[in-house]
Amino acid sequence: MEREEYMRQALALAEEAAGHGDVPVGCVVVKDGAVIGRGCNRREERGDAVAHAEVEAIRQACRAVGGWNLHDCALYVTLEPCPMCAGAIINARVGTVCYGARDEKAGACGSVLDLFAERFNHRPRVYGGVLKEECAALLQDFFHDLRKNSPDFPQN
Repeated sequence: MEREEYMRQALALAEEAAGHGDVPVGCVVVKDGAVIGRGCNRREERGDAVAHAEVEAIRQACRAVGGWNLHDCALYVTLEPCPMCAGAIINARVGTVCYGARDEKAGACGSVLDLFAERFNHRPRVYGGVLKEECAALLQDFFHDLRKNSPDFPQN
């Protein structure tokens, strides 16, 4: 399956997140052509600061393989990982990271900083911009609706 097809699965999970009031980010982890981990943002739903899509998907993938090492897996996420998620990717030894939209405020794959370029013991291959327009549009629409429907929401 092509990168775009896996990213479409991540986009469907991002839409699920938006459906329960969370920032629409979705993630899948793939091994040998099969999706073994799925996640979407659930911070608002669970009141849990670390319930990011990548963390959810990595946890599920680790259960699927029976261990913590995901070196032969690829992670597809609709938004550039934040520092916490990039750290989880490093610690899980994920082999490849593909993301959609850049995150100019919290991205840790080059937008704000690049944790994968630092001297950690693992550096995944990184591909940015996979279906970036669709990924960015989903986020833009979510925040536009949030601003329109929430007078207390910051306008920047």
